[in-house]
Amino acid sequence: MFDVLIIGGGVSGMSCALVLGSAKNKAFATEKKIGIFTHQKNSSLQEAIFYNAYGITPGKLGSELLEESTQDLAASYPHIEQIANEKVIKVEGSFPSFTVITNKNSYQTKSIVVGIGSANTFDIEGLTQYIEPHKKALPEKQRIQLKNEDHKVTDGIYVIGTLAGWRSQLAIAAGSGAAVATDILTLWNNGTQTHSHDSIR
Repeated sequence: MFDVLIIGGGVSGMSCALVLGSAKNKAFATEKKIGIFTHQKNSSLQEAIFYNAYGITPGKLGSELLEESTQDLAASYPHIEQIANEKVIKVEGSFPSFTVITNKNSYQTKSIVVGIGSANTFDIEGLTQYIEPHKKALPEKQRIQLKNEDHKVTDGIYVIGTLAGWRSQLAIAAGSGAAVATDILTLWNNGTQTHSHDSIR
């Protein structure tokens, strides 16, 4: 049983995983089991190049960033299970007992974070009832989002990045994923507001 499964290995999903992973030495997070589906084939980063993203060398390709992010996550936080080459097709159950079904396996988890982009081809059974038109995209783009309040879709289900209704910008997506990670850490910390900072001190 996972404590949280992140669906999507793009900017928002990897950001969420990195923040959750960095809390590994906090008493309330030490025993938590975290997983991420790192399927990146359809990520918009595959065609991106960055000149305006904080902390990223100008000219960095999005495809390079995707590859490096999974490597960095594995090196820094090997306790996070990366699930590659699987596509989520269905979600069953309710908090705190969900079943996430892929094209190859099924997984049990207490919570789910969904961050797979806002294309109108979204078709994860069990989540389609939350679809609504994207509020910050051009109508002709036909983008969608999942209904949410401050990233929360319903108990135990969170949505991040453009699928949460944010604009398509790397810094926004990264912040969205990090925000949900700190919300989850706060829940794990019995509701006490928390975050996870690294320091050289």
